[in-house]
Amino acid sequence: MPQTVSGRDAAAHVLLVNPWIHDFAAYDFWAKPYGLLTLAAVLRDHGVRVSYVDCLDRWHPAMTGKDPYARHGRGPYLKTPIAKPALLADIPRTYSRYGILPDWLRADLEQLRPRPGLIFVTSLMTYWYPGVFETIEMLKSCFPEVPVVLGGIYARLCTDHARAHSGADHVAADSGQSLWDIVREYTGVGVTPRYAMDDLAALPIPAFDLQHRITYVPLLTTRGCPFRCAYCASGFLEPRVRRRRPQQVVAEIVHWHQRHGVVDFAFYDDALLVDAQHHALPLLEGIVRLGRPLFFHTPNALHIRAIDRETAHLMFRAGFHTVRLGLETTAFDNREDMDRKVTEQEFVQAVAWLKAAGFRLAQIGVYLLVGLPGQSVAAVEQAIAVVKEAGANPVLAHYTPIPQTDLWPAALAASRYDLAADPLFTNNAIFPCMPEGFSWETVSRLKRLAEVQGQVPG
Repeated sequence: MPQTVSGRDAAAHVLLVNPWIHDFAAYDFWAKPYGLLTLAAVLRDHGVRVSYVDCLDRWHPAMTGKDPYARHGRGPYLKTPIAKPALLADIPRTYSRYGILPDWLRADLEQLRPRPGLIFVTSLMTYWYPGVFETIEMLKSCFPEVPVVLGGIYARLCTDHARAHSGADHVAADSGQSLWDIVREYTGVGVTPRYAMDDLAALPIPAFDLQHRITYVPLLTTRGCPFRCAYCASGFLEPRVRRRRPQQVVAEIVHWHQRHGVVDFAFYDDALLVDAQHHALPLLEGIVRLGRPLFFHTPNALHIRAIDRETAHLMFRAGFHTVRLGLETTAFDNREDMDRKVTEQEFVQAVAWLKAAGFRLAQIGVYLLVGLPGQSVAAVEQAIAVVKEAGANPVLAHYTPIPQTDLWPAALAASRYDLAADPLFTNNAIFPCMPEGFSWETVSRLKRLAEVQGQVPG
């Protein structure tokens, strides 16, 4: 009979693991397992003992050589070339494992005391699953009797594939609602939760303190997105929009800054500026009132239409340093099937507001999707020109075909690969939906066109 306990009486020990990445390229652009470390915080908040192992740890104690800290917390992962998957044998690029060495991971696992009774592994990109599988294999070799639960974005978007091939004992296809049922089933420990997993006001802040070093902290002030862009799975993963109170977010920023000296924060929101009067502006005003030397970054992109004079000036005063705008395409007259986020005039005006507020050219990056179904290279070249003419910095983002999105059927039809057969084929590095396939010549030409002369690195 499972023991039902609450609060500080729980006896389970749960290990949470951020897995390796297998890919042609990977870099730490403010990338942390937000969901996994939120689970860690919730478990800990209910008295469950937690341990954390990060296979992507740039600050692992065994790391030697060049200081990996670079440019506001970003930096390269340790890279080890490995054999390329047979399905990608035609791609003329080196395939690598990104993250700590396997011997380091094994040593970390063998030193865990007490041994865990349950292991949670997260996942992100669908085509990164080989790194997830290798991680699970290592966990199983060290703890053959311990159940492994796989969750995260790959597990939710490709649930059948994960259940058939990952080696996990359980694949969680939800965003945390089944947490306590899983704990009870696999450890025999029952916990009476003090709050619901979808109560953003009650959830503790993610347990970033479990890391060896905190060089930046991600912030998530909203879950879900009011838009349903054809290329994005946000609507599937988070069907409804929920917001945290601005003062709660400000308190979180103060916590990490005062207790851990963090000065760099990355917003993970899909739509931070939407309905700004009731959310973003009070948040920005609260940050300004702090008067702290902080830097804010928006790797997930900002909604262009929401940027006006007031918002741009508040962003600048608050310390926004890396501004990314989600333009995606400049086919303004024919984008209804993609999204309905912005017109050309709104884009040009938003860039003008940002520059008038004091942002430098290098700080204003504009995401442009490359490799969309039916998209020509000429269309990308034209988009680059439009962004440059507006006075901003083109940032090329290779399109990833994602299951559960509206654009998925078009991707299936356009791809030279059988995307539905294996998530490996959705790797954006191979341009799966471009008829001509991967070409170093095309990649190099587009990169050269996107370069902006005379800009100072941000």
